[in-house]
Amino acid sequence: MTDTPMTRPGETNGWPKLVIKYRTDPTLMADLVPAGLNPGDDPIVTIGIYCVAVHGEPEFGVSTKVPASFDGIDGQYTLGIGIDQESAIFVSRETNGQPKFPCSIRYFRLGNEIVARCSHQGYTFLEYKGVATGTVEPDGVETESSEWWIKASRAVGGVEREYDYPPHVVEVRAAGITTHIESLEGDLTLRDSPWDPYTALLPMREFVSAQLATTHHTARAIAVAGPLDPDAFWPHADTIGGSRWPGERGAPKPQTYHTAEGNKS
Repeated sequence: MTDTPMTRPGETNGWPKLVIKYRTDPTLMADLVPAGLNPGDDPIVTIGIYCVAVHGEPEFGVSTKVPASFDGIDGQYTLGIGIDQESAIFVSRETNGQPKFPCSIRYFRLGNEIVARCSHQGYTFLEYKGVATGTVEPDGVETESSEWWIKASRAVGGVEREYDYPPHVVEVRAAGITTHIESLEGDLTLRDSPWDPYTALLPMREFVSAQLATTHHTARAIAVAGPLDPDAFWPHADTIGGSRWPGERGAPKPQTYHTAEGNKS
């Protein structure tokens, strides 16, 4: 397969996704996965930083996923998707349970240098700096994947352990062919932040890999996969903003505040 330009000059749509993987603490990862989903055996956190066209303009985003299965199907449980477009945040959560929240993202390439930086509520919680070291030949095989979101609505008035819509797992079933891969060498930095508590709840134990990848998507379907036990889910119902990080009345839990001293810009 020959290398061809990903886009026309000046075009942002079609940028390769920056895919970063690191190994975390298995017990801490399992604590973030609601009962009814089973955390994967290998605690690999996958972070994807991207720029795609949404609502007719480029959307910069950062997604965080951990391995989990539901109803015997292996997939990825999504903890959060930070994006820089307000229009797609609230409707996505309301209709499909997609855990989106507002996030400021810088992601660019200059020559072989790759830079990504993600900030939320004034805290820069993630930064990657690296260089492209060469291409990897894709196998050209179409692959399928499942991503798990949670759709739920607690009862009006905040009645304890009551729901207007009890928790259901939403499956995003996708298929695609990877057409371009570049290996990267660089450094991932996760910084303390109460709003995006990677260092407290998904600490990096071992850096695994970073790549640029372009995928030609051939199919995508979103559907309810099944219910979760409402009582068992209750500890996971209160989150930080629109993410699936555990929170208190939509804000970080008090114990996470002390971890972010000195990081807020």
